[in-house]
Amino acid sequence: MIAISWIKEGEGLGGKLDMELRVIKEIKLGPYRFRNVPIYIFDDENNVTNYPYMGGLIGNDILRRFNVILNYPQGDIYLIPNTHYTDAFDYSYSGIELYLIGGLILVGDVAKGSEAEEAGIKEGDQVIAINKNFSQNLNQYKIALQAPNERVKLIIRRDAAIKEIEFKIKSIH
Repeated sequence: MIAISWIKEGEGLGGKLDMELRVIKEIKLGPYRFRNVPIYIFDDENNVTNYPYMGGLIGNDILRRFNVILNYPQGDIYLIPNTHYTDAFDYSYSGIELYLIGGLILVGDVAKGSEAEEAGIKEGDQVIAINKNFSQNLNQYKIALQAPNERVKLIIRRDAAIKEIEFKIKSIH
């Protein structure tokens, strides 16, 4: 079986890099087990995930499901499931990232080959509204982009021109 992957850009201390977004069948963390977990695979040029004694990074979407207690002197980590433990994973793929910069909501990366790119969305576009929501609330806009298999309408400003662009959110699951 060939694993399907989607390209997504990430940014951190090492700068920007392309990552592959995939779904892994199962992750076990101590006594806890999660199935069909979205993961990111990337070339670790800065050797963060293999620093002499580490086996990788545990993603935020896993850790947010626990209250975490670190006992540094003993080298222990305690995980206590919290109210997010049973939350569904995000299987949506819009192909764009949104950022709040200087009071404006701007499109950051647009993934190559994504429906957003094919619809004509470009990095630097200013988002005026999504699905007739003109609130300029970044959180609400990001939630609107997390509806797999739904069509979304963005009103954007590019070079003083206002455009409406529609595309479908893909499901990675």
